[in-house]
Amino acid sequence: MKTTMVKASVGAVLVIGSNAVFAHAGHEHTSSFMSGFLHPMGGLDHLLAMIAVGLWAASMGGRALWTVPMAFVAMMLLGGGAAMAGLEVPFVEQGILLSVMVLGGLVLGAKRLPVAACAAIAGGFAVFHGVAHGMEMPANGTAAQYALGFAVATTALHLVGLGFGQLMARIGTPLVTRLSGSAIAVLGLLLSIA
Repeated sequence: MKTTMVKASVGAVLVIGSNAVFAHAGHEHTSSFMSGFLHPMGGLDHLLAMIAVGLWAASMGGRALWTVPMAFVAMMLLGGGAAMAGLEVPFVEQGILLSVMVLGGLVLGAKRLPVAACAAIAGGFAVFHGVAHGMEMPANGTAAQYALGFAVATTALHLVGLGFGQLMARIGTPLVTRLSGSAIAVLGLLLSIA
C-alpha cells in the first residue's frame, strides 16, 4: 500500500510538473478537461491547500487517508457546480487563503481530530476552492469535462501530499511533514497580505 502511494505521488508530481508551466495561460485554447485540470495548478493558494490536505490525512493515517481527501474533492465539486449554476458565494478568496493557513497549521500541529470532523473541515474549505474553479470555467467549456479536470488535478495534488507525508513517516522523519505544514501556513499568510 505504501509503495503504491509513493508511486502514485511520483506520478502526480510528474504530471503536475509537466503541465504547471501552462497553467492559466491559454485556457481558452485547451479542452474543457485540460482547462479544468490546469486551473488548480495555476494558483499557489490552490496548490498549497490541496497538498496540505494530503499531508494532514497522511499524518492521521487510518480512515483519514482517504476520507479527508475524498470529502475535499466531493465538496469542491459541489462548490464548482454551484458557481457554474450562477450561485454566488461570498468571501471566496478569503476562504481559500484561510484554508491555506488553517490546513498548514493543522499539519504543523499534527492535529488529530475525529475523522468526521477532519472531513467536515476539509470539505468546508473545499467549497471555496470549487466555487473559484467554477467561476473560471471558460464560456465555451463543457461543465462535466471541466469539473472532471479540476477533480483529477486536485486528487493528484492530494496524492502528492499523502505520498510525501507517508514517506516521511516511513523513514522516521514526521518532523519534516510538520515543517512543511509550517511553510504552507506561512505562505498562506504571505499570500493574504500580498
